[in-house]
Amino acid sequence: MTAQPTETPAAETAVPAPAPVPAPEQAPAPEQAPAPEQAPAPEQAPAPEPAPVLAAPAPAAPGRTRRVLLAVARWTAAAVVCGGVGAGTALGITAMERTDVPGLATESDGRWDYPELRLPALPADRPRPFTTGNDGEIHHADLRELLLPAPAGATLDPKLKGGFVSTDAYLALYGKEFRADLKKTLADSTLRHVAARGWTTPDGTRTSIHLLRFSSVAYAEAYKDEALHADGADGPEALPDGVEGVVMDNFADDVEVPETSLYVFREKKPYGPDQVRWAYVQAGDTLALITQTRRGEALGVSFQQTVTLQNQLLG
Repeated sequence: MTAQPTETPAAETAVPAPAPVPAPEQAPAPEQAPAPEQAPAPEQAPAPEPAPVLAAPAPAAPGRTRRVLLAVARWTAAAVVCGGVGAGTALGITAMERTDVPGLATESDGRWDYPELRLPALPADRPRPFTTGNDGEIHHADLRELLLPAPAGATLDPKLKGGFVSTDAYLALYGKEFRADLKKTLADSTLRHVAARGWTTPDGTRTSIHLLRFSSVAYAEAYKDEALHADGADGPEALPDGVEGVVMDNFADDVEVPETSLYVFREKKPYGPDQVRWAYVQAGDTLALITQTRRGEALGVSFQQTVTLQNQLLG
């Protein structure tokens, strides 16, 4: 019977006594359980290495650490980019031609700056002069469009602007003692047209190009061989005005244009204040005469370039 009173007071004491209620507060299990705060043990594990000690503040200020890491990453990326740009620039400069690098341009080798050359359009169903079906080797294109254009910086000759000129204008290139015979030969050779263009470059070189078109390739070759003797061992018989001695130039063999013939000459020393260089290009029914005159000495590089390009247009 005493067991009942003993249980009753126990129940009464349990009700008013709130002390046991704090048990949930004292239950540190949820607070002590978070291994994240007690996890510093793994961070202290790398104690043998001195550097990792800096990682200890990481849990205290994770935001600051992220900012530091991001800043380091940005500086590293910037360094890599700058290094890449520098390497790329250096590679670009070493890959460029010397004349393409500002401040490192070399002097000109004497060649002129000609515009891009294009063959003129042909009439419908008309072949090129040295193709199948054109046994007469006739240039069907407009003769004026076969003239070499003037190079950059040149001043055009107002009398030789790229159009047709008279026979007398062409003959004025030769000495007076040759003009009468040449004129007679041209009259007998069925000359059809003479087109001409001339210019003067800043170095003082005067250039003229005359294209003579005959009715056939036979007449063109006859005029070259009989009147000019351009392929003779002693040079041409008819000389440019003022020229007394002639020397055959040696670059004709270096200009390879199929189906054309090239004859190149220069004035022999001693000569006057100017020197003359000239060349004939025989291309089918058309004969070209290219002349260059310059005070002191006519330069060989620009002359060879001009002759070669005109030859290509006719071939």
